[in-house]
Amino acid sequence: MQVHVVKSKIHRVKVTGADLNYIGSITIDEDLMDAANIIEGEKVQIVNNNNGERLETYAIPGPRNSGEITLNGAAARKVAKGDVLILICYALMDFEEAKAFKPAIVFPNEENNLLN
Repeated sequence: MQVHVVKSKIHRVKVTGADLNYIGSITIDEDLMDAANIIEGEKVQIVNNNNGERLETYAIPGPRNSGEITLNGAAARKVAKGDVLILICYALMDFEEAKAFKPAIVFPNEENNLLN
């Protein structure tokens, strides 16, 4: 049996931009991606604490140490600059492997989205 488990989580980051005319995705500061073990193109679930929206897209790296969290394309309509998000990635694992697995959970500075 295989189960879906949380692999990566970036907890409480602020939206720094929304670009409706971009092809799609979420741009995430590459330092945050590295810390949370998220790779370019990986599927990301986005939970908006301000309005309750939940959506999925894929990650693209933004400039390191920038704190950038930008929703692109249609997803830009689901957020406003300053909204607080939780970003989650999941993995499919064998049941026994999942029991021992520890996800990468990151708690950035809530004011500037940078690692402490």
